[in-house]
Amino acid sequence: MTQTPIRLTVNGRIHDVLAAPDTPLLLVLRNDLQLNGPKYGCGLGECGTCTVLIDGLAARACVIPVKGCTGRDIVTLEGLGTRGKPDPVQQAFIDEQAAQCGYCLNGMIMTTKALLAINPRPTEQEALEALRYNLCRCGTHVEILRAVMRASGQLTEVGK
Repeated sequence: MTQTPIRLTVNGRIHDVLAAPDTPLLLVLRNDLQLNGPKYGCGLGECGTCTVLIDGLAARACVIPVKGCTGRDIVTLEGLGTRGKPDPVQQAFIDEQAAQCGYCLNGMIMTTKALLAINPRPTEQEALEALRYNLCRCGTHVEILRAVMRASGQLTEVGK
């Protein structure tokens, strides 16, 4: 397929990329913009490792054609915070040590960010429901749930 110029707004910056219109957004983010927060997992939109925010909603970048992203606000993990000043959701995941291998974390954090934007104080059941399609094989589900509750301000003791 022929490559065409495509303008994207990612993490508040405008980028002009040359890509085939049906190229998955994930490939453009990783290969053209060197944004490696979103991971390639299943390639089918089922595991969540590639999750980004598009206009504030969690979206699976591996199945979204880049042509559908022009004029939209795209945020990746890199757009949330910095190493020195992490986003509150990122800090909650750090505080709860909600990682083992870390491969799922991008999706867990981005989905949590989207959830808290629409429901700032979810119940544990609502958090579990929001994260149900984000796969983690390492077994850090308890810590991930605690991180979501911490990010929502409903948990104050670290690791308890």
